[in-house]
Amino acid sequence: MTPGLGSYLIVSGILFAIGLVGVLLRRSPLVVLLSLEVMLNSANLALVGFGRYVGGQDGQVFALVVMGVAAAEVVVGLGLIVAMERRRLVLDTDQLVELRG
Repeated sequence: MTPGLGSYLIVSGILFAIGLVGVLLRRSPLVVLLSLEVMLNSANLALVGFGRYVGGQDGQVFALVVMGVAAAEVVVGLGLIVAMERRRLVLDTDQLVELRG
């Protein structure tokens, strides 16, 4: 028996909720980035589930696009975190108001 669309969407919703809680409650920028990745992966799961439900390859193609966006987001985010750590700036998201040079 194969899982239906509802199963994919339930798991996707749970993953999205876990990621959202991580973004809203954590103070470390690294944990916030990881939580954003969980949220993007939940969107990928929903896209693949819809693609499987419809029967086409469109969901997988959109999931690959989202993976590319997630990779770019990680590169930029980790670059900012490393630059902030080298300058000994505060790495607490509550205290970060703006990036100063």
